[in-house]
Amino acid sequence: MTKIDDLLLILQRNPKDVRFLDLCRICDHYFGEPRQKKSSHRIYKTPWQGDPRVNIQNNKGKAKAYQVKQVLLAIEKLEVSHGPKK
Repeated sequence: MTKIDDLLLILQRNPKDVRFLDLCRICDHYFGEPRQKKSSHRIYKTPWQGDPRVNIQNNKGKAKAYQVKQVLLAIEKLEVSHGPKK
């Protein structure tokens, strides 16, 4: 397993206890560089319009659980439409 696969398993098992930087690594891998990262939010561009959006924010070093779930849904949608990313 790769580091990304390990991080993805952590997100799936416990979305309430995810480090923000780990979530950033996952999002960078799947969605590329964020289009915005200078404020408290990081917004990632997706190949589709609308939900699930990929918008995450740092909450004292942790990621918000609902945003982790949104990222997981976005990755699932991406893999269904484009195949798994290695």
